[in-house]
Parts: sequence; C-alpha cells; structure tokens
Amino acid sequence: MEDYKILKKLVSFNTIKDKENKGILNYIEDYLIKLGFKTESKTKNLVMSIGENPKLGFLGHTDTVEYIEEFKNPFTLIKKEKYLYGLGTCDMKGGIAAILDAVSKIDFEKIKSGMKLYFTFDEEIGFGGTYELLEKGEKFPEYMIFGEPTNNEVLTGSKGLLEYELYFKGKKAHSSNPQKGISANLNAVKFLYELNEFYEKEIKIKKEESFEIPYTTMNVGLINGGSAKNSVPAQCNISIDFRIANENHPKLIINKIEDLANKYKAEINIIENIKPFIDKIDFLNYIKTANFITEASFIQKSKRIILGVGPVTAHEVNEHITTNSYKKLVEQYKELIFKICN
Repeated sequence: MEDYKILKKLVSFNTIKDKENKGILNYIEDYLIKLGFKTESKTKNLVMSIGENPKLGFLGHTDTVEYIEEFKNPFTLIKKEKYLYGLGTCDMKGGIAAILDAVSKIDFEKIKSGMKLYFTFDEEIGFGGTYELLEKGEKFPEYMIFGEPTNNEVLTGSKGLLEYELYFKGKKAHSSNPQKGISANLNAVKFLYELNEFYEKEIKIKKEESFEIPYTTMNVGLINGGSAKNSVPAQCNISIDFRIANENHPKLIINKIEDLANKYKAEINIIENIKPFIDKIDFLNYIKTANFITEASFIQKSKRIILGVGPVTAHEVNEHITTNSYKKLVEQYKELIFKICN
C-alpha cells in the first residue's frame, strides 16, 4: 500500500457534503508546500501555485457522494488483487491523488511555465466551489486538466445541461365530481406529452456525431403530484433535464417550455443552463467527449482536458479503481506537464 499512501490518506477523510473539508485541504496544502508550492487562496477551496506565468492548471473536487450500508469500510482504502476500494477512489480522490503523486515527481526548475492546482468543494450537489472561483474572477491557465474518472481516456468536450423544475397549479375537488376542480396532474401529463412530441420531432433528430450519444437527450426525472387518491390534485411538480449536444437547442427548448407553461398554468424554474463544449487541443489528433457534466463546463476560457482513473465506478457500491489505471494516470499527468509547460 506504500504506492498508494496519498490516496489512502485522502479516502480517510469523510468529505460527504464537505464534512471534513478543512482536514483534507490542510493535508493537501501541507503536502504541496513541502514540494515548493505556495498558497494562492484558501477558503473552502484551495488554490496552490508554483513557478511564474502558469500555463497549466489541474482541478479536482474533494467532496464525495453518500454511501449506503452495503459499502463496507468506505473511509479505508482496501487493496484486493488489482483493485483499490474506498469511497471516492474513482470520483475523484483517485484523480487528486494522481495529481499530487505526479507533481511530486517533477523537477520544477527544469519546467519553463508555472502551474496552478485547484481543489474545490460542493461539486456533487451544486458546483459551489467552482462558482466561488468564478465569482472571484479567477484567471485560469491556458490549459486546464480535470481529474474526473474517464478510465484513462483523454476527453476534450462535454454535453451541456438544461435542467428545469416546473410547478403546476390546479384546484382541489372530490374525485366523485372532478368537474369542480382542475387537475394539476392531468395538466402536467398533457404538458409532458406535447413537450416530448416537440423533442422527438425538433430536437432529437439533429445529430452531433462528436458525442457517444449523438443527440440531445431528455429525461423526466421526478413527478410528484396530488395529496389523496380520491381528490383532484391541486399541485404537481416535475423535474426535467436535457443533456445538450447542440448549442442552439437551449433557446429552442426554453421557448417551447415557456409556451407550454402558459398553456397549462405552470411556473417554471431553470436550475442549470450549461453550454456544451468541444475544445481543440493542438497536440491531440482526435476528439473524444463526455456525456456527463464536470467542472470543465464552467471554465470556458481555457483549453480543457478531462482525464482520470478507471474503471468508472462513480456513485456505485464498493467504488473502486485498478492499480494499473492509477499508475498509468500518474504517468499521463507527468507527460502532459512536460508537454504543456515546456
């Protein structure tokens, strides 16, 4: 386990909903100071730098999702044959450990350009750490690497996200005389039927072959309406998300939802409206992309690379990675540092 002592330490912190955020940041900061890094800022985020004129940055979030009871010893790194088990090993303490491991093997006196490292909070819930950096006007380096799990594949693009909550208002009445009421549930169903018709005919048919799933997707994640089986429901709430493949789609979808909301008496709230992106990296001769959202989607003025460990077991019981993937990632990070900073 000596080869994985950084990851072992990171996993030992309970950072579910940032619970031990201070402890994990103190550990990372102390580790990097010993390598010659200096602290640029420290709130619930940590920003460290080394050298002048940083051309490359790494970013990783320290928080994890919750675990369920079947996950034994979530805060203890356990090695079984070629696998490393522990909460966050994949998403994304494995990536952070590889960043720390890689920079410890670099002679920065032989590197031309400087580097910045970002460690953020609240990625799993609301991207709070990233928003804090943006609100403070952080100037990110030309290249940014995000250590999200990719099974060692280099990804340079991601779908966008358009996420909605909708609130339908009706009028309560007894189900024996439904004409006296207005069914919020029925209005929600009619709304969804028309929205899905629009999606199938106007949105889904437009392909974007750069993505594994080559079109914008639509998902109705939550429906919650009514108070009793023998009452006409006075309220119904639904949540919908679109994973955006085409940058023109959000405007079309927003306009359609506004029209339907007026028709079916719904209040609407846009939770997220994140653009898709595909960055061209001059030293890569191929394009691979992610269908999921990462903090890379928010850092829009840098050339972005998403690269992390595997297999991708994020949010799964007994989350794990392989030893080979971790070791390979450390070498990939070292290679990118030399390629970009020299």
